[in-house]
Amino acid sequence: MTDLLVQFKLAPEALGHLTSAVQFGFISGTLLFAFLTISDRFSPSRVFFVCALAGAVFNLGILLENNTLFSLIAIRFFTGFSLAGIYPVGMKIASDYFHKGLGRSLGYLVGALVVGTALPHLLKEISGSIELDWRSVIFITSTLATAGGFMILLFVPDGPFRTAKQKPDFSLIFKIFKNKEFRAAAFGYFGHMWELYSFWAFVPVLLAFFSFNNPEEQFSISFLSFCIIGLGGIACVLGGYLSERFGTKKTAGFALFCSGLCCLISPMILSGNSLTLLTVFLIFWGLVVVADSPLFSTLVASNTEASSRGTALTIVNCIGFSITILSIQLINFLSDRIQPSYLLVFLAIGPVLGLTGLFRKNARK
Repeated sequence: MTDLLVQFKLAPEALGHLTSAVQFGFISGTLLFAFLTISDRFSPSRVFFVCALAGAVFNLGILLENNTLFSLIAIRFFTGFSLAGIYPVGMKIASDYFHKGLGRSLGYLVGALVVGTALPHLLKEISGSIELDWRSVIFITSTLATAGGFMILLFVPDGPFRTAKQKPDFSLIFKIFKNKEFRAAAFGYFGHMWELYSFWAFVPVLLAFFSFNNPEEQFSISFLSFCIIGLGGIACVLGGYLSERFGTKKTAGFALFCSGLCCLISPMILSGNSLTLLTVFLIFWGLVVVADSPLFSTLVASNTEASSRGTALTIVNCIGFSITILSIQLINFLSDRIQPSYLLVFLAIGPVLGLTGLFRKNARK
């Protein structure tokens, strides 16, 4: 991002615009995909392939030498838009293959997302010893996106449990929310999303705050951030296996409760001077904050008819990621007004409301 500022002579505030453009693109894409019931009407594997190629092409658009801030924002918006056919459609593909054991399969899928989210912190850590040109990063990510699209198209045909819709149903979004069990799962997911991305975004900030107050402690903020976030991928997989023994709803609720408790006790840990205690606490929080993510998606899918699962997963993703923008902006607004150690207390709002919505009605397990 800093290379883009220099290359295209952009103002510092352009970073926020470029980052937000991807989020808004994803939200717009998922909303349109949901209204048009794209992944329920068409082959989800082909939708994934087309969107992977589109994302790769838009990503390469950054390399155009005559880019302006407007064109860069547009390119990042359509890159995010393309991602609407990747993550929720990937979950749709998994749900078409697994009638039983869906929580376990989605655990692996979301676990991959978590590791991918943490990867930039690791790249930042090793960039000091490896000189990696920003153009190479763009080429590599576009190449990987293209390869991933072809892998899905060639090796992952439509699943045996897929039921296709024959025509668009513009009212489907409203119909699925009439299902009480679906609403309970969706509201639990929304509470989870309020907390998740804000926690991920502010982990480096909290570590920097601790490092500033404890200069005698020597550690790498980037590498520790990678560990705290990346280990959550293991929690996703483990949560999927545990859900088969204890039930999806109970396992998701327990993880959401633990992460909400971490929000409440965070000031005591973050204001201390023990690096060991801080590290153990943040790693534990990083595990429980995301362990419920594939489980909520499992509840959403299992409480929706097979012919509507793609749309259900897509609209829940759309609303969930919209909520992340609100929570991140709130924490960002408060960051200049209160002590950093108290920032994440406000994330407890999500788990409290999520648990209330999840257990108000008895969702099927």
